[in-house]
Amino acid sequence: MSAVLPTTAVLHSEWVKIRSLRGTFRSLISVLVATVGIQALTAAALGETDEGGMGVDPLLAAFYGLNFGQMAAIAFGATAFSAEFHNGALRTSLTAVPDRTRFHLSKIAMLGALALVVGQFAGLLTFTAGQAFMGERALALGDPGTVRAVVGCGLYLALMTLFAAGLTAVLRSGVAVLSMLIPFVVMVSFVVGSAASGVGQFMPDRAGQAMMRSQSYGDLGPWAGPGVPALWAAIAVLGGWTAVRRRDA
Repeated sequence: MSAVLPTTAVLHSEWVKIRSLRGTFRSLISVLVATVGIQALTAAALGETDEGGMGVDPLLAAFYGLNFGQMAAIAFGATAFSAEFHNGALRTSLTAVPDRTRFHLSKIAMLGALALVVGQFAGLLTFTAGQAFMGERALALGDPGTVRAVVGCGLYLALMTLFAAGLTAVLRSGVAVLSMLIPFVVMVSFVVGSAASGVGQFMPDRAGQAMMRSQSYGDLGPWAGPGVPALWAAIAVLGGWTAVRRRDA
């Protein structure tokens, strides 16, 4: 009978998988690069010349790059989990970790932790890099709501990663999740969420970015907003856990 791996070893194995798969690791790094890079480039182009060019809310505008970073976060969650469904990788993983619940939770925990750490760095660098080009309209890190917004940026990116990972476990296809979630966030949510009332305020991206707004969005305050994408992510992760437990490897 094989020895049961300790949880730390299972978590480390998940880190090794992510680090060794180039596409997955690049998706993780892209979360940082896309969020910070696009924010800095946009602020450099519009910061001092076009007031309101990145949005009417100056605090939310300080995280404009998040609109692109969230796509990288979705790609990270989807590609990291979809790797288990190629070339019998899931059978190998379950041979090493027969407890499917333990396997699933360990994978989700590692994905969430990495996305949160990278997201927090992205939030801080996005704010500081972008404001460097805003001239007299620049916000300071000590201004009301800025620290909350930096924390919210990292939290939001982690939740979108988990949302994508959970759906990938359900559908067993990263391509299917990417083709569904990215249009959902970019187009459907934009159209439905254009009004801060009704169902629009409960879209995961609209509600999740409430922490980065200077004012409440619809009925959701800055601290209540992240609860919405957290619920979406929790449902997806629960669905993924059910799929991993019940389906054949």
